[in-house]
Amino acid sequence: MLELLNTIDIYLFYFINHTLSNPLFDKFFPFITDIKHWYLVYVIMLGILWTKGGRIGKISILGVILLITFSDQLSSNFLKHYFERIRPCVALDDVNLLVGLKKSFSFPSSHAVNNFAVAIYFVMLFPKMKWILPAIAFLIAFSRPYIGVHYPFDILAGGILGVACGYLFAKITLKVDEYFENRSKKSENESQVTS
Repeated sequence: MLELLNTIDIYLFYFINHTLSNPLFDKFFPFITDIKHWYLVYVIMLGILWTKGGRIGKISILGVILLITFSDQLSSNFLKHYFERIRPCVALDDVNLLVGLKKSFSFPSSHAVNNFAVAIYFVMLFPKMKWILPAIAFLIAFSRPYIGVHYPFDILAGGILGVACGYLFAKITLKVDEYFENRSKKSENESQVTS
């Protein structure tokens, strides 16, 4: 069974990495997969949350920092070393590698874990983001086999793990917000009784 799954994974990898290859994607996917190109977007988003997001916006900033720390450590420093799957750009022949050679382990994709975690986290806290953030997470995840550094099943597993992490941290954040909301109401009621 594992051999069949591995065969399917390799077939899908070559389909994405070779068959779908074209000059436009060869420029687009290496650009969006590079985290350095997202720093300004992250700063703007956190600034909007801080200034316009109210209490939940401020709480979510701390929550997303903890979420990324947790999801990244889980995928990069625990699961990758547990599974020790060699990246396709190292294990396979004729890979269309569009970035520098990566020699760290492949499974699961930390890009997929982190981006899906953040997407689901913010979608649960701010439902108006339900289309844009998952779409961005999908494009970044898809970029990984396209540029030659991950198998599709690395992405699938990373996406599932990311959704689970994002869901858990969103639930915790909503509970924290509810706690402060109840505390604020209690304080208001007490001040009305004493006045």
